[in-house]
Amino acid sequence: MPITPTEKIWMNGELVDWDDARIHVLTHSLHYGMGVFEGVRAYETDEGPGVFRLTEHMERLHESAQILLMDLPYSVDELVEAVKVTVRASGLPSCYIRPIAYFGYGEMGLNTLPCSVDVAVACWPWGAYLGDDAVTKGVRMKISSWTRHDPNIMPPTAKTTGNYVNSSLAKVEALKAGYDEAIMLNPEGFVSECTGENIFIARDGVLRTPPTATGALRGITQQAVTTIARDMGIEVVDEFLTRADLYTADEMFVCGTAAEVSAVNSVDDRPLPCPGEITTAIAAEYGRAVRGQVDRYKDWVEHVR
Repeated sequence: MPITPTEKIWMNGELVDWDDARIHVLTHSLHYGMGVFEGVRAYETDEGPGVFRLTEHMERLHESAQILLMDLPYSVDELVEAVKVTVRASGLPSCYIRPIAYFGYGEMGLNTLPCSVDVAVACWPWGAYLGDDAVTKGVRMKISSWTRHDPNIMPPTAKTTGNYVNSSLAKVEALKAGYDEAIMLNPEGFVSECTGENIFIARDGVLRTPPTATGALRGITQQAVTTIARDMGIEVVDEFLTRADLYTADEMFVCGTAAEVSAVNSVDDRPLPCPGEITTAIAAEYGRAVRGQVDRYKDWVEHVR
């Protein structure tokens, strides 16, 4: 989906005009992929825009930076406020938010230690990543020919810019083959995650999701879905899954900030029941929770005004 420009972007502590948010062509992270980022959403609520699990996202940004030995010049609280400032400046009732930290211009070479660290936050209106009807009609998946990173090659638990070359290759491969999204296996052949979403399958009334040991990102939406499911009385377990487990699931869905909760109607052309009862129930409750409409999850939404 194309990006719709908004008025301001927050860069290194200041709001600048959208067209003035620029970096130098010799910016270190542009050349070596050493950056960290987050995907966050603000939803329209009765109290104005509310950002879903904002503090948790900024905590994960700090954790990703720590893995890269990147010293962020802003605390979690300062980044939380930067996001709120950016959303307020946009005037949007709901939006997608992209915080990013990167090694800046001034040093070249693989040694990042002398490099400055720059931070920016942008936001813009953005619809459902896998389509507005992804909950009801589902999406077509394929097992990618690209393997998810081994944790001793690239740190998959860090949300780093360079890691997503792996995901982008898998995504484009799937799209060119006529599918909506790709599923990535780890080097041992177990299911890890999609290119930008965590995976859940249901079998015998139990929800099963791959553990982080498979190379899956520690998903903030995944954690919310797990909480919602358990509050509904549904058992949720971390489990190593094979591709055959996906083919024979009672139902399947994926989740993430961009995709929210999206049903899966097939994997490698093996049809799955879609939308499943569990998927439908969780998607509906998630949709209410992110908009501040569920009392028990009110603290998940941080209002910008």
